[in-house]
Amino acid sequence: MSKPGRAVKAVIVALLVVSAVTVVMAARAMPEGYSWRAHSISESAAQGLRSAWIARLGFLCFGFAVAALALTARGQWGRAAFGMHLAFAVCMFGTATFSHRPWFNDVPFDPFEDFLHSVTATAMGFAFSLGVLARFFARGPGDAGRQVLDVVALALAAAMPFLAEAGPSYAGLVQRVMFATGYLWYGAEAMLLSSAGPCNDPKA
Repeated sequence: MSKPGRAVKAVIVALLVVSAVTVVMAARAMPEGYSWRAHSISESAAQGLRSAWIARLGFLCFGFAVAALALTARGQWGRAAFGMHLAFAVCMFGTATFSHRPWFNDVPFDPFEDFLHSVTATAMGFAFSLGVLARFFARGPGDAGRQVLDVVALALAAAMPFLAEAGPSYAGLVQRVMFATGYLWYGAEAMLLSSAGPCNDPKA
């Protein structure tokens, strides 16, 4: 694969930054009663919210960033990582399209849309974990630092459901830490594009 130009990396990183900023802005735009520590990012994009478009924009930017990264890095990532991270991007688009039920009571919502959101969000988590795992095993002996980040991302992804269940008052914080880890992981992969060659095993 030819080395991507600086413009491609800049676009990917910019989309990740915009996504991170909108996640913060969405929480600040919520009505009284919303807690960024307890409520999820999806709940800031819930049905019936006037400012839900902010978080949904963040989901779209995240999805476009990962899709662009996966398509650009396809030759050096290998098929497994490429497929899983592209699936992550598609699922992220799904979370933007199908919204969570409102976190406040007595507001009508579409339960089927809420169900579809849960499906895409769950699939997104599995796709991320499997994609990171595929990258972990495809890395060379000189990539120990990158593998440490892989392990951290995988450990957080595995622990997140249990941490959220054990401390629901901090479930939103746990999810935001996971999102921050995802931004960091994808940003690091984007920066690696200019210095890494093609994957040794195209079937990986």
